Amino acid sequence: MTGDGTVTALVLAGQRAASDPVAAAFGQRFKVAVPIAGVPMLVRVVRTLLATPAIGRILLSLTDASELEDMPELDALHRAGRVEFAPAGTSPSDSVRRTLAGASTPWPMLVTTGDHPLLTRAMIEHFHKEALAGGADVAVAVATAEIVRAAYPDAARTFYRLAGEGYSGCNLFLLTTPASLRAAAFWTDLERFRKQPWRLIAAIGIAPLVQFLLGRLTLDGAMEVVSRRIGATVRAVRLPFAEASIDVDKPEDLVLAEAILRRRDDL
Repeated sequence: MTGDGTVTALVLAGQRAASDPVAAAFGQRFKVAVPIAGVPMLVRVVRTLLATPAIGRILLSLTDASELEDMPELDALHRAGRVEFAPAGTSPSDSVRRTLAGASTPWPMLVTTGDHPLLTRAMIEHFHKEALAGGADVAVAVATAEIVRAAYPDAARTFYRLAGEGYSGCNLFLLTTPASLRAAAFWTDLERFRKQPWRLIAAIGIAPLVQFLLGRLTLDGAMEVVSRRIGATVRAVRLPFAEASIDVDKPEDLVLAEAILRRRDDL
């Protein structure tokens, strides 16, 4: 922990390509600056982190500092020292690796993304509590297909099928020890296969791939395999929040996220 018992948060907010489809569709230079229900999505993420007592220091991994020019609220927070810049890498995993390698990085570190506008304090607190209780070097948040489809049956999400159950990533990770660096390096190797689950499993080993193809590889079993492969303990935390799995990769994701946020505002 940091000296005051809080957690450092790293927000991955860089843009992978020169032209992002969401940014282009809504006339912005950067995806994370696209407004959702009137507020840029990255601003929503940072507001949530600021409102969460467990979060202390907030680091923004940006491709270009000029991103803040399109978000005056964040620019003001940066000038006031409430948010800081972190080194951006060639990919999200490389950005995490570079930040973790910094001598001043305290543990643990919560990692999320700038295109996660539905993130809430309740999600963070639930994940943080369960992740620390698990005692792993790395905790990964997931939501089951059952929970996501029950709430949003028409939402197009990518689910990883493990032992008959589908899981969606939630763009929330807790890195608790220096062994997390091994996980970041491994993530870099696998990142190009993130939409191809069988190739992710194949990169880990033939036996797990066979189990996966036969429908016998469980989520916890997959985490054990990854742990052995990288030499650090990795655990999955199942979240009870369907919205935790919804980030904004496509224009239709933004439409869904905006509808959810407007419903929240009406409650």
